[in-house]
Amino acid sequence: MMYADLIDQEDLLGQLKALGLQIPSGSTAEQACECAVRGLDITRANELRRMVKDMYTSSATILPDVRRAIDLQLLPALAEYQKNQSV
Repeated sequence: MMYADLIDQEDLLGQLKALGLQIPSGSTAEQACECAVRGLDITRANELRRMVKDMYTSSATILPDVRRAIDLQLLPALAEYQKNQSV
């Protein structure tokens, strides 16, 4: 039997917590991403970019709810932060 590598909500929460972020237990992927982008600073922004890049370039399949949360919460917030830093 073959098992696919999957990135699910628990994996996302675990990765965010491993970065030292305070993510409430029981958070959805969207709620966790909202928490992750509050109070962005250069260090956190770089860590989140690296985490997203690693997830998107890995061979693992990102489940739709996780991908949607990243696409709708993390990536726009990181882009806005980057834009504001460039001004």
